[in-house]
Amino acid sequence: MPILRIDLGSPTPVYRQIVDSLRALLVNGAFAPGARLPTVREVAIDLGVNHNTVAEAYRLLAEEGWLDLKRYHGATVLQRPPQQAEPARQEDFVQRLRELAARAIADGVDKEEVAQLLGALAEDLKQSKKEIL
Repeated sequence: MPILRIDLGSPTPVYRQIVDSLRALLVNGAFAPGARLPTVREVAIDLGVNHNTVAEAYRLLAEEGWLDLKRYHGATVLQRPPQQAEPARQEDFVQRLRELAARAIADGVDKEEVAQLLGALAEDLKQSKKEIL
């Protein structure tokens, strides 16, 4: 499994960090539909967190349609149908992206670098062979 990174000192709860990291991997095609994710216990040991934290992350991803969870069979990646965002969700995304860029600049990242990184990300998304779900 690709490496998940968490920051125990972050104000973002660990389960949310796991959800966000795994979602990014799933969106980018790191796991094919039908692939099995490591067990909750394996991920918990690797990250040094309680297994309930990982279980909560897996449950949230299952609710989003990314995973099929079966007792004694673990988490299997699902083929998730393309989603259509409502205008309010798109506006929310734009607002969060602006806030994230503003935070990076406030933390000392040069504006030009922020713009360059956002542009590079946009190009990566355009050139992605896998449709972003």
